[in-house]
Amino acid sequence: MLRVTLRNLLARKVRLLMSAFAIVLGVAFVAGTLIFTDTMSKSFDGIVEGSTPDVTVRPEGTGSWDQAPSADTRTIPASLVDELGELSGAERADGSVQSQSLTLVGSDGKLVTGFGPPTLSFNYDDAPAMTGEPAVVIAEGREPSAAGEVAIDATSAEKGGYEIGDTVTLVSTGDQPRLEVELVGLAEFGGGSMAGASLVLFDTAYAQELFLDGKDVFNQVALTTADGVTQQELAYEADQILPDGFEAVTGDAAAAQTEDLIGEILGFLTTILLVFASIAIIVGTFLIVNTFSILVAQRSRELALLRALGASRRQVSRSVLIEALIVGLVGSTLGVLLGIGLAQGLTALFKSFGLDVSETPLVIAPRTWIVGYVVGVLVTLVAAYLPARRAARVAPVAAMRDDVALPESSMRLRMLFGAILVVIGAGLLWLGLSGVDNGAWYVGGGAFSILIGVSLMSPLLSHPVLVTIGGLYRPFGLVGRMATQNALRNPRRTAATASALMIGLTLVTTMSILGSSVNKSVDVGVKKEFTTDFLLTNPVGAPFSTAIADQIREIDGVGDVVETQFVPARIDDNAFAAVTATDPPRLFDMFDLDATVDDLAADEIAVREDKADDLGLEVGDAMTVETQSGKYELAVAGTYPETNVTTEYLTSFAFVDLVKLTREDSFVAVNAAPGSSASEIEEPVRDVVADIPTVVVQTQQEFIDSQREQINGILMLINALLGLAIVIAALGIVNTLALSVIERTREVGLLRAVGMSRRQLRRMVRLEAVAIAVLGAVLGIAMGLVFGTVLQRVLDDEGITELSIPVGTLVVYVVIAAVVGVLAAVFPALRASRLNVLRAISTE
Repeated sequence: MLRVTLRNLLARKVRLLMSAFAIVLGVAFVAGTLIFTDTMSKSFDGIVEGSTPDVTVRPEGTGSWDQAPSADTRTIPASLVDELGELSGAERADGSVQSQSLTLVGSDGKLVTGFGPPTLSFNYDDAPAMTGEPAVVIAEGREPSAAGEVAIDATSAEKGGYEIGDTVTLVSTGDQPRLEVELVGLAEFGGGSMAGASLVLFDTAYAQELFLDGKDVFNQVALTTADGVTQQELAYEADQILPDGFEAVTGDAAAAQTEDLIGEILGFLTTILLVFASIAIIVGTFLIVNTFSILVAQRSRELALLRALGASRRQVSRSVLIEALIVGLVGSTLGVLLGIGLAQGLTALFKSFGLDVSETPLVIAPRTWIVGYVVGVLVTLVAAYLPARRAARVAPVAAMRDDVALPESSMRLRMLFGAILVVIGAGLLWLGLSGVDNGAWYVGGGAFSILIGVSLMSPLLSHPVLVTIGGLYRPFGLVGRMATQNALRNPRRTAATASALMIGLTLVTTMSILGSSVNKSVDVGVKKEFTTDFLLTNPVGAPFSTAIADQIREIDGVGDVVETQFVPARIDDNAFAAVTATDPPRLFDMFDLDATVDDLAADEIAVREDKADDLGLEVGDAMTVETQSGKYELAVAGTYPETNVTTEYLTSFAFVDLVKLTREDSFVAVNAAPGSSASEIEEPVRDVVADIPTVVVQTQQEFIDSQREQINGILMLINALLGLAIVIAALGIVNTLALSVIERTREVGLLRAVGMSRRQLRRMVRLEAVAIAVLGAVLGIAMGLVFGTVLQRVLDDEGITELSIPVGTLVVYVVIAAVVGVLAAVFPALRASRLNVLRAISTE
């Protein structure tokens, strides 16, 4: 039986390889994701270990917040650094000035890191990291030793087009928005790759002047252990002399904390990519089921003969599963190898966004191979299980009949299960719409349940759709009727083939509706609330210098100028939230917000009405707001209506001082003064930021266009990833038609014998393929319409307030599906038309 199985496998290697290709793509996505994220993790681990000292002395709470150190105004005096250096367990103590408030600008005026990784600024010293090696070394030139001098990492210097002796441009969020300094050295980071970030080093006194108001203080202190002293011993010794509000953290603990924060980000990225991999694998499963079902049907007489010669049902079933096992092994191997290439592609893609880990060799861990084989082989075996069971039910006596038909189980049970899943899914959609917490998750679960249920019920659901398509085929005459009958002949096979395309188009349609609704919501919301003449923002939401607003106020013809700053916080120990700090009276006046409060003290907060209702808050209630500097009790002083102008919580700039943060602006709204027009002040306002590439000035339409561009970019990326499912679905149509043509060889010969031309035969196969593809498109778009509409309604409170159905795009999807059908039919149609008539008629 094993020899027979291997012989059959080799005899049908092309067909099986087409099925294996679905596994190749799915496993490649899984493997590529794991390789890429493992590589990123290794790169960041190198950064963390190469920059973390044996013990770090820092303000309490900073390690648990993804917050730029310079934004925290708590500092450590130089006298304490000297005192820490005299500890018996310390070899040395080095004060560290740190900032992420600068951005490196290239000689061409463009940002060196784009709007991706940050520019990390430090005072230069040769203090060792916990690895024992200096965190930074000067590879070329010299270290900065005076004001106006700087050293940067060699990679950033190359990207920016700088050489030693050049004048380097930096954009700052401080009092001086733009700096020009002399490049005196090129640095190398001891941890290896910088993952796309830029490194800027200053003399200590100059760094203190730039970031710490010229005071002889530091953000943190790096302690190096003396010989024979452990990190824990030195941290304990340092804790004994530290004032309240400061902590000594071992290098291992600090590194673990940082790696946990990075791990959360990488975990989210991994999940997103693996979702698309799962979609590809689910779609590929339909292809594998179809392939083995058809192959088993074509070998029915052969299987009957094996049973007649003494093969047991178990042996017959096992032979099919062995074929599937080999297909799974081959597909998984090729998939992991292709995944290596995919990981390189992801590395290049993220490098274009500024996140560069190309200097770190790809990490191909044993786990990647294990997961790849488990996924590929398991999916293939599961997909082949039902065809294998059907093969085992062939009776030995069937070998004596001319025509052997495989036993088909009743579709009643399948329809029942499908109907139950659809009902469950509808219930979950209703729950999501009812306003329950995490409603989007209920919608996702309901959509998945309905998707599987409709896939099970598709043999029945396909009939009216195919009959309708057949009506459209009337101009093709007999060829059109035969194509329709061929599609209707085996509803299981047709539905399974169409289901693969259906899943892909369901997801694409859902995302298209969601994206279109987001765009429409932005249009409506911005036109309603963007009542200012100009808005100054950073394209990625990073802060910028308050000096820019001060300069704009001095322009003749400028009226109201309102600044806001986003403060990261946790509300009542819940998840992260952004608090908007501003000058409330001026904000309420400029944007005509009907707030129940005029102004706010440092210990007061206003809450958006819908959020106040959710939390059961009323004016006078107390709430806990936690920032990097600790927890603060604030009184709810008032509420304001739902708006996109601010976040859910609003405070004054006095709150920024209270929580010990540096004042920076997140966006600035500008209006022309009475008697002046927006056109009169537009050029002077734009001139203020003309040489600051991190800040853009936008009118209402420019703001809408920028938001649309971001949304459409994300949508294009999602659709490109979902396109993988469409490719697999197209392969499924090719495979099904090719195997179907082989299965109907005698029928094709008879059609040719009674006068059907080769052109008519090719047209018949193409029309059958188009019918299958359009069936998948109709079912997919129908479900996508439901899911997209429900999802928009559930996300109404998140700002997606308008439903928009892109009818033109959906029509294009149907047309694309038809084109996919035509292209998928090229090879099967050509093969059918080339069959020798006499041989085809005599085929058994």
